[in-house]
Amino acid sequence: MTTSETGAHLIDGEWVTSSATGISMNPARPDEPVGEYPLGDGSTVAGAVGAATAALGDWAKTSFGTRAKLMEQTAVLIESRIEELATLCTLEEGKTLPESRGEVALAAETFRFHAGMAKTSTERIFPSPTPGETIRTVRSPLGVVGVITPWNFPIQIPAWKIAPALAAGNTVVWKPASNTPLLAVALARILHEAGFPPGVVNLVLGPGSMGQAIVDDERVHGITFTGSVPVGVGIRDAVTARNGRVQLELGGHNPAIVCDDADLDLAVPAIVAGAMGATGQKCTATRRIIATPGIRDELTDRLISAVSALQVGDGMHAGIGIGPLVSPGARAEVAEAYDAAVAEGAEILAAAEAPAGDCFFAPTLFAGSPDLSLGRDEVFGPLSLVIAADSDDEAFAMANDTEFGLSASVFTNDLWRIDRALHELQAGVIKINAPTTGTELHAPFGGDKASSGHAAREQGDTAVDFFTRTRTAYIRPGRPV
Repeated sequence: MTTSETGAHLIDGEWVTSSATGISMNPARPDEPVGEYPLGDGSTVAGAVGAATAALGDWAKTSFGTRAKLMEQTAVLIESRIEELATLCTLEEGKTLPESRGEVALAAETFRFHAGMAKTSTERIFPSPTPGETIRTVRSPLGVVGVITPWNFPIQIPAWKIAPALAAGNTVVWKPASNTPLLAVALARILHEAGFPPGVVNLVLGPGSMGQAIVDDERVHGITFTGSVPVGVGIRDAVTARNGRVQLELGGHNPAIVCDDADLDLAVPAIVAGAMGATGQKCTATRRIIATPGIRDELTDRLISAVSALQVGDGMHAGIGIGPLVSPGARAEVAEAYDAAVAEGAEILAAAEAPAGDCFFAPTLFAGSPDLSLGRDEVFGPLSLVIAADSDDEAFAMANDTEFGLSASVFTNDLWRIDRALHELQAGVIKINAPTTGTELHAPFGGDKASSGHAAREQGDTAVDFFTRTRTAYIRPGRPV
């Protein structure tokens, strides 16, 4: 299936093309283009930042009611086009159509949630020792915000960054990943149609150097970024050097501890979904399955059966559970990690069948030492490692023995183990009897250690913290005239 999509930059309320163009390809059928989009450069970014700067004053003064109505209208428009957007998501990114539908629905829900948050007061009142005095906090927008988003959740992650930014009165310059530009254009068209004023939302398309141009522009007050650790560290260093604000969501190497008392009817499907769902292309994906002695053999047998039964293919086809990787380059990186695991002595426990193609890769379950590169390095694909632990103590130690700290799961019905997990696991998201993947938009999301920066969490009512500046006011009544 092909489409005839054509993309454009959105700058100051106008759709702008470039002389240079790129082609978005379907990873399930790499010889079929999804559509064409313009390739911008530094001048494109400069124009977008200029538009966002000029629009900031009026947008920051816009009433919360107006902001909320525009965001609610965005949610309505997204919901009215779920099938269209989901199809485009599957064609560009490769995930299955049911996964894409769910993601689009969550994007709509995110805008609706923050429409409600725009109507909620974030002010606080404090007692004062001075008679008649009131102490209160007020919030003002951070300013011009650069939004740099990845390809693996090409509409959901932009929604959970852009929605709170707009709700708080900021203007946005958005640079999406080059693998999924046309879905970004589709969302930008919806925001434009919803009625956001010119310059409030700006979209620029092109290579990664354009993201760097946003980062380097001193008119940009903050950057929110989801992507790789090395790029995130570079963004952090560049923006904080000018006293800008940075929000980072980076890598993960997430453990699932399976204790002796685990309910395997619940644990096995949750682990397989966490490890292999979305073709393993999630920062929260289950990379390590740590099993204690009493459960290990039965768990392994069940995991082998479940992984072997996975259906891999074109995400547009019914019955497919695992789609292709996003690009031939992504497949090459996964293949390299697979070869390294085999060379280091990892045992292949199970592999699903995958069709031939530049982007398909068989979901594979390994067993081996936590010291394998597969047990240390993040792999953005459907590979996972079963690790034997001799005790709960060793399992918890293994879970924490990583530079990352995004998500972790524990499968147990024991209250003591649950309490231990909540207090000992070094992860920003802790799941009990649930996959390492999946979050709720009204709850905070973020990691520890190398997985996240030190800024406010994303999602939930804490999302506004990054996008606002807090001022404390002391108000005393004047003398009567």
